[in-house]
Amino acid sequence: MSEDLALRAFAGRIPFARHLGFELTKFEGGQSEMRYTAKPEHLNTFDVTHGGACMTLLDVTMAAAARSRLPEMGVVTIEMKTSFMHPSVGPLVAKGRLMHQTATLAFTEATIFDEQGRACAHSTGTFKYVRKRLPVGPASANEQRPPSTD
Repeated sequence: MSEDLALRAFAGRIPFARHLGFELTKFEGGQSEMRYTAKPEHLNTFDVTHGGACMTLLDVTMAAAARSRLPEMGVVTIEMKTSFMHPSVGPLVAKGRLMHQTATLAFTEATIFDEQGRACAHSTGTFKYVRKRLPVGPASANEQRPPSTD
């Protein structure tokens, strides 16, 4: 799969990330990059990007880094730790990296940077590789169920 096709396939499959306006700009070789500018409804009472939006950006960026080596697999978040270091204001870029992978797990990290290149937030995360869902619906014999973290 070409990088361009992989980018489009990944970016369109996460409705919440699409709703927030995340743009995936890198998805290859254990590396990922997402761009995001918070809308007014994504800000907190201090007029900076809400921590929940930042954590979602970090989560999706780490998942993209994990999937970039195995785009045919899905991933589910097992664990995530986030540190906030600087207010996240204006256009943001999140850069993710797959640090280590096993047959079933991906160990990742991601950092959000502001326009001045300052690190605003950093996360580490563990993801489990899962097979993508089979088609579901009235014409399908497959039951819709969430992926297992077992």
